[in-house]
Amino acid sequence: MKKFTLSTLFVVYCSALICQVTVDSLFEDIQFNDGGKTFFKSEKVDFFRIPSTVTDGVEFAVVVYKPVKPSPVLLLSHGWHMSVAPPSSPESPYPDFLTVQVDMRGRKYSTGDPDCNGWELYDFYDAYLYLLAHYQAYISDPAQVYYMGGSGGGGNGFALIGKFPDLFCSASIACGISDYALWYEQDSVIGEFRDEMDVWIGGAPEQNAEAYRSRSGITTVKNIITPAYISHGETDIRVPASHSRTFVEKARKLGKNVHYLELKNVGNRDHWGKITPEQNAQRQTFERSALNYHPEPQLPPKGKLIVAGYIVTKHFMATMRSIDQVGIIRYDLKKQKITFVEGSGDWVWKSCRNKSFTEAARL
Repeated sequence: MKKFTLSTLFVVYCSALICQVTVDSLFEDIQFNDGGKTFFKSEKVDFFRIPSTVTDGVEFAVVVYKPVKPSPVLLLSHGWHMSVAPPSSPESPYPDFLTVQVDMRGRKYSTGDPDCNGWELYDFYDAYLYLLAHYQAYISDPAQVYYMGGSGGGGNGFALIGKFPDLFCSASIACGISDYALWYEQDSVIGEFRDEMDVWIGGAPEQNAEAYRSRSGITTVKNIITPAYISHGETDIRVPASHSRTFVEKARKLGKNVHYLELKNVGNRDHWGKITPEQNAQRQTFERSALNYHPEPQLPPKGKLIVAGYIVTKHFMATMRSIDQVGIIRYDLKKQKITFVEGSGDWVWKSCRNKSFTEAARL
């Protein structure tokens, strides 16, 4: 079994328009900068920063809405050009959950640099571990974890359920990007998003195709065991529905548990433009069904997994030599054995369920 020192693990680690109507007001345009807000903690809602455990010096903001009784955990992600907003009300948009908005690194209230579904997605896992350590009284079952995100947050969702296959009991993914190389090509006329992809990923797809693959949820569809509730407008311009259609088609061919809602004649520059009241009610019902109780996903005792930069399970973490690389591992939980069958990298086993991998590396 391969052993890690803490310093080795850190070297490996460092190598490297939300769609829900009910939460629109929770996020701000990333371009707007008011000089920063005061972080605070209160009876019902907290707004503060959490340090990254994988990238030195990075702290990301979170807004935590505390339920009146112990509840499941719900992680929310914002859109591509957005950031979390200081809470304007102490009332939770999802009162039946310990609800947490995670700010992407490099945004208005966080430090570090965005890397488009690279190490920034590990911040969601760090937020979850922070909740286990500091909000235990508000959590009914640490295995009950749910996800919701749209647009850029939908792209995060497609990648998260492939990089963290046994973390989420379900995921609601709206108007998401499943293939960033395709999205780069589709943005060729307006150029609204590709300028950020050039910087956040490091060049265009033809310059580093593997880096785009490592960040795209379409790459890791084989990994998913989380039920996915995917919705899209048929005529969405900014994120074409082909992203959801292709993901769903591939997932269904592999026997994955996916639910898909595509709303006819919905979408323009606004993801839900032209939506009718009846369609909006249908969409909201669909999204609510994703938040119903779902059992904890169970990783098969042995098998193969695609490593898109890295992969994190409740048993082990494996990383490629670079966040821009894609490989395949074969694992056996009983034997605690991992073998890279494509590419090369490192791994660490987690000996305690709710410890971080940096803590596990100290053992």
